[in-house]
Formats: sequence, structure tokens, C-alpha cells
Amino acid sequence: MATETEIDAGKPAVPARERIALVAGTALLSAGLVLVVAVLPAEYGVDPFGIGARLGLIAMSDVQKSLEAFEATRSGSAAGATTIAPQDRSYQQETVELTIGPRDWVEYKYRLEKSEALLYSWKATGRVNYDFHAEPDGAPRGFAESYEKGNAIEAASGTLTAPFSGIHGWYWENPGNQEVTVTLSAAGFYSISHEFRKDAQPKTKMLAQ
Repeated sequence: MATETEIDAGKPAVPARERIALVAGTALLSAGLVLVVAVLPAEYGVDPFGIGARLGLIAMSDVQKSLEAFEATRSGSAAGATTIAPQDRSYQQETVELTIGPRDWVEYKYRLEKSEALLYSWKATGRVNYDFHAEPDGAPRGFAESYEKGNAIEAASGTLTAPFSGIHGWYWENPGNQEVTVTLSAAGFYSISHEFRKDAQPKTKMLAQ
């Protein structure tokens, strides 16, 4: 009867180096499969064999990308935004009625410093053409930067945050043959209002500080 030693002696010997290489190769192969099947789909959205999609790992990648995009947008907005803009004076509010004759026009503007806000709402008794614009401090005479324009409009509302210091407001034109009245309501930290009409001296109103 053969002994255990004799049986082992009859088998071909496997060198230690080959055993180590076999174990290392198996480990590398397993790691590669995990990388391709799980890590790439979940972390980077790369799914060469479609297994990640079937396992729901692509959805994890999409969620992660959405979160990263949201955080990047939020961080960028927070970096460029001013949440509070303290003021030394109280805000102003007024409602004015501006009558415009047939084929005539009127301008009404407020003095605003950079970053000051203006809330406004206006309506007309007939259709008017308008241009909401501003004249920056130091600009050449006659220069204006337009924010919004419209033809045959009867009302508009909104909020303006002044991009620069200057006078900001509206030009209304009555293209019809009947008199039109524009009623403007505004609130903000403006300090002066100006009214301009054809063949008339500008009217300037100093507001309480």
C-alpha cells in the first residue's frame, strides 16, 4: 500500500512562483471585472457591456452627476449674488398718472444707484409703444441702454436691479388718435424722479431721504 508521501511524490510539482502568479492573476481579473461591471457604471456612467444598466448602477451615476451639477450651480450663484443690500434711507413708493395726447410721448425715470431695486407696475387706457431703458452716469449725451421694448402694449410689471448708477425708466408713445393715460406704481430706494415731455422743461421731484 502506497504512502501519502509516495502519492505526492508521483504528482508534478507546482513551483511557488507559478502559484503566486496564478493567485495574483485571479485577483487582478476579479478587480477588473468589478471595475468594469460596478465601478465604471456607478461612478462615471461608463457601461461597455450594459450590465450596469441592468443592475441599476447607471441611475446611481446620473443622480451623482445631477447632485454635482446642482452644487456647482448653487456655489456659482452664491459667489456672485448679494443676499442683502443695506440702505441708509427708507424706500419710496408712489403712483403717478401720465396723460399722453395723440401721437405724443412722455418719459418718466428714477434715479437709482448700482444694485438698487425697483418694483414697478403700469397700465394704460389704450395701447402704447414703450421702451424701458436707462442712462448711465458719465455716458455720452443721448446714449441709453434698453432693457425691454414693446409695441401696442397696455400693461407691464416687473423688478429691476440697477446694473449701474444712473436714471432708469420708461418712454411711452401714444400712436393712436385718442388721449391715453398711463398709471405707474413704483417702489424702491430711488431718490429722484424725472418727467420729460416734448417742448417742455423737465420736471424733477426730490423724494424724502
